[in-house]
Amino acid sequence: MRRRSLMIAVPAGLAVLAGCGDEKSDSKTAGDSVSPSPSAAASPNIVDGPLPAVTAGSKFGEKPTLAKGSGELPKDGIAVRTLITGSGRPVAEGDYIVADFLGQIWGTDKVFANSYDGKQPLVAALAQGQIWEAWRYGLPGKKLGSRVQIATPPTWGYPQGSQDAGVKGTDSLVFVIDLKEAYSANSSAQGKKVPQTDKALPTVGTNTDGKAPSIEVPKTDPPKDLVANYVIEGDGEPLKADSTVLVHYKGVLWDTGKEFDSSYSRNSLTSFSLQQVVKGWGQGLTGKKVGSRVLIVVPPSLGYGDNPPQGSDIKKDSTMVFTVDILAAI
Repeated sequence: MRRRSLMIAVPAGLAVLAGCGDEKSDSKTAGDSVSPSPSAAASPNIVDGPLPAVTAGSKFGEKPTLAKGSGELPKDGIAVRTLITGSGRPVAEGDYIVADFLGQIWGTDKVFANSYDGKQPLVAALAQGQIWEAWRYGLPGKKLGSRVQIATPPTWGYPQGSQDAGVKGTDSLVFVIDLKEAYSANSSAQGKKVPQTDKALPTVGTNTDGKAPSIEVPKTDPPKDLVANYVIEGDGEPLKADSTVLVHYKGVLWDTGKEFDSSYSRNSLTSFSLQQVVKGWGQGLTGKKVGSRVLIVVPPSLGYGDNPPQGSDIKKDSTMVFTVDILAAI
């Protein structure tokens, strides 16, 4: 399946690889509006109303128009209704979902965020502090291809308010959400396998079952220059130098073959900007297609040189070897 270019609205990770390097939208788009405050509230009860009518744009993928919400939402619950039932797999808590959505303040016609106008779906993890709590509780179990409507009191929306979104801490919210795709810790690159014929370079496994690919490092001296080769070539758009990406990755040391960092070991995907990681990653992934698996060999000059991260297994002048599955990108 073709991986589309997407908006990533999740905190950056990849602490070990963070380098020295360096989005904001108005209240009508899906940018900084998606910065909900973590809630320590108990899990909400799920009820089926009240919910305002969709007065236009009722098809999946169309920008909806909503009537003003009326009536009192329960203070201990959220209203959830499936408007269109999809045929894809159910999403689960912890998944990174790809969704078009519109958010409106209850009792008004004020839209505080939407992704339809910018034609950039939102990518966010269904996890605490990374998306509205109402989504985290209301979307698990809903199938891809579904349109879901959720209304929430402030407790599971913006309990502290959001100046960027123009939402007060007393505002209830209503959402229409089109679930387009989802990624989990079991996601892998999907594409054409590329022959690995250079015996002087590491060989990377081509499994696509979500498990960590193997990395076999040859007993030779490492290359002095950066290597960035396709292992599996996807059919998505090429990454730009300032892209933000969602990846699964694993890193080992050339000298020992020892793993020093891995999103597979954490059972969690990672997102980051190519401008915020070591130069070898930024240069190696720029131009590579979304949906691909890439072998990256980072020489010390483009890695950490004689200043490795404290507390890591990376030594001075280490050559690092990575396998990276590029799942989505902005």
